[in-house]
Amino acid sequence: MITTYEDYSALPMSLSFGEMVDLHRQIAEEAGRDAQALALYKDLLAAAVNYSGSRSSWPLLDREEKAAEDSARTSRHNHVTDCFNILARYLKMQGKAAAWREVLGAEKKDPGCRKRIGDFACCLVFIESLNASVVIVVVKHFCNTYG
Repeated sequence: MITTYEDYSALPMSLSFGEMVDLHRQIAEEAGRDAQALALYKDLLAAAVNYSGSRSSWPLLDREEKAAEDSARTSRHNHVTDCFNILARYLKMQGKAAAWREVLGAEKKDPGCRKRIGDFACCLVFIESLNASVVIVVVKHFCNTYG
């Protein structure tokens, strides 16, 4: 069975794509050109890429493979959560709201937020992957034009 975005959006605690895009925009605006914030975002994105690989391959695994991979996937997810927390804490120290972090929720208060955090991490990977192709096209154009 092929699942759809509509299947995802019907799940409890899911964020709409528009909500995730808005959260990403908030992070980008708050980070601005702050070198430390950008470095922390890069760490977050690296963790999200690592986690999204585990998550996206999950439906392809059989029961035994899932059992073997489960603790590593959990560890990758925990690292993503830590990276979100570190970035939010830094931005708050810089006087930013970091309201996007509250939208994702706190696992200690509501365990259902764990999935939402992972969902948003995968969305960041999706958005940055799309933008990477734009950067590649611009660089190729620049190289072809200016040698």
